[in-house]
Amino acid sequence: MLSWMAWTWPTALLFIGIFSAIGVLIIAEIRHPGGAARKGVLGLTTTRGDRLFISLLGTSYIFLAWLGLVGMPLWWPLGLSIAWGIFCFWKV
Repeated sequence: MLSWMAWTWPTALLFIGIFSAIGVLIIAEIRHPGGAARKGVLGLTTTRGDRLFISLLGTSYIFLAWLGLVGMPLWWPLGLSIAWGIFCFWKV
């Protein structure tokens, strides 16, 4: 059924993680409407969805830069990406 794309477990986990994060944001929006807009360190007024987008975009740049400059293993950029995500939701 899904033979048109070469699905691997890491790819599936990536998509499951992204969709889970969107699901958590939907639940947070239902419980506390309004998006919790605030002005952060970057000087932008952001909502939860904006912060998720910034963290996912930064994570992709972290992984691409790591792969281009260092290569394998990918545990260090994973840690940096988690720290970046925490920073985005805390201060941005």
